[in-house]
Amino acid sequence: MSHNTFGHLFRLTTWGESHGPAIGCVIDGCPPGIALTEADIQIHLNKRRPGQSRYTTQRAELDNVKIMSGVFENDNGEQVTTGTPLALLIENLDQRSKDYGDIKNKFRPGHADYTYFSKYGIRDYRGGGRSSARETAMRVAAGAVARKVLLGVSIRGALVQIGPHKVDRENWSWSEVENNPFFSPDVKSVSLWADYLDQVRKAGSSVGAVIEVVAEGVPPGWGAPVYSKLDQELAAGLMSINAVKGVEIGDGFGVASLIGEESTDEIRNLNGRPHFTTNRAGGILGGISTGEPILARFVVKPTSSILTSRGTIDSCGKETNIFTKGRHDPCVGIRAVPVGEAMVALVLADHMLRHRGQVGC
Repeated sequence: MSHNTFGHLFRLTTWGESHGPAIGCVIDGCPPGIALTEADIQIHLNKRRPGQSRYTTQRAELDNVKIMSGVFENDNGEQVTTGTPLALLIENLDQRSKDYGDIKNKFRPGHADYTYFSKYGIRDYRGGGRSSARETAMRVAAGAVARKVLLGVSIRGALVQIGPHKVDRENWSWSEVENNPFFSPDVKSVSLWADYLDQVRKAGSSVGAVIEVVAEGVPPGWGAPVYSKLDQELAAGLMSINAVKGVEIGDGFGVASLIGEESTDEIRNLNGRPHFTTNRAGGILGGISTGEPILARFVVKPTSSILTSRGTIDSCGKETNIFTKGRHDPCVGIRAVPVGEAMVALVLADHMLRHRGQVGC
């Protein structure tokens, strides 16, 4: 079991390494007849693409996706899915493997170098190989397909904290997210974050972040009460993203400071339909969606590749020091926003198909 596949009915298998010739994925279980073009996928990949501002890695990848299989023209001449496996491919165009030549026998602290070598006895030292966040481009591509499956469901992500600096929720506006390089919903935070990250970047260091993802339009009933809880699998999906160290649903860890009367979402009857007066549960109760917006947050640690010398060992066990040159994100949380959206989309598409298969609608 190599564990490169995610999902049950809507299944994603990714392949490729950071400095290989290409990365790609196979999506199995996508229903037929769904209109799908490369442009539908590219719009989401462009949000994740590196080198778009000084606050992300300057690796110059276009991330142009190619659909290699799984689509065909219908009677109206529209390109649609056929129900067979979708194969997507992105070529790697700007590898600089020489940046890693001096450290190929050293384990970078904070990276998967040591654990990868411990497990497999071999590792690709060029940017982490398979453990690189480069792999997440294919998650975003697959997430774009999942969004096409999720008719009526809207998925939006935002960066809500960089280092100690949080957005002001009084200034929250989703319309601002697409208008700044940080995916911030608070326009007043942009200049503060820019100044702060400039200092971090010039020091050759890095900083962590918190991302929030909201899915609206999910009907009640998706999920399962025991071993395939919707919040369980959302947490697992988000935790599978590189550098993620924590996930919360709804109020998450905040409920520890509440009492029962505060944490319970009351239910009323509004125009003949159930209505929750609050949404501290994040749209999920007992592992099953309530019909309220699904709310998830995840935290990413500071990028481990920094210019400050750090102690480590080499592959022979000898103590040494290391600093990592090359092109790295001072805050990986920025480009994690579209990745988080994609993982939520993949989990929801899988649960939609599983729900349909079990109850027939």
